Amino acid sequence: MRKTLALAAAAGSMALTGLAVAPAAAQATTATTRHAATASGHVNDWGRFFSSDHKAYTFGRTWKQGGKVFTKWYGVDRRGGKKGWVWFEYYRNGSWHRFNHSFDGKVAGAWSGRGIRKIYTFTCWAGKFDNCGKKYRIY
Repeated sequence: MRKTLALAAAAGSMALTGLAVAPAAAQATTATTRHAATASGHVNDWGRFFSSDHKAYTFGRTWKQGGKVFTKWYGVDRRGGKKGWVWFEYYRNGSWHRFNHSFDGKVAGAWSGRGIRKIYTFTCWAGKFDNCGKKYRIY
C-alpha cells in the first residue's frame, strides 16, 4: 500500500512539473517567433490620425525590407457624402515629394519606394485641403 501511494505521489509531482514546464516552453517558442518576425525589419504600426473635425481617420503600418520602404494604409470616412483624403510627404534623394489618395467609406491602399529617409502623413475630410488634422511622422 505504501509503495502504491509513493508511486502515485511521484507520478503526480512529475505530472505537475510537466505541466509547469510546458507553458514556459510554449512561451519561449512564441517569444522567439515574435523576435524572428521583427528581426527581418522594423514594423511601425501607426494610426487613428483624424481629420480636424474627426469625421475621417487613417491608420496603417510602415516597414523596410530589402532596401525598400513599404506603407500599407487604411482610410475610414465616418460620414457619408464627402470624401476623406490621406496625404503622404516623403524625403528621398535630397528632396521632398508629396501625394494624396481619396477615400469614401472604408478603403485600403499601399505604396512603396527605394531611398526613402522620412515619411509624414495627415488626414483631411471634405476636400484635399479642408479640415486637415495634425501631421505625423510614420517613418
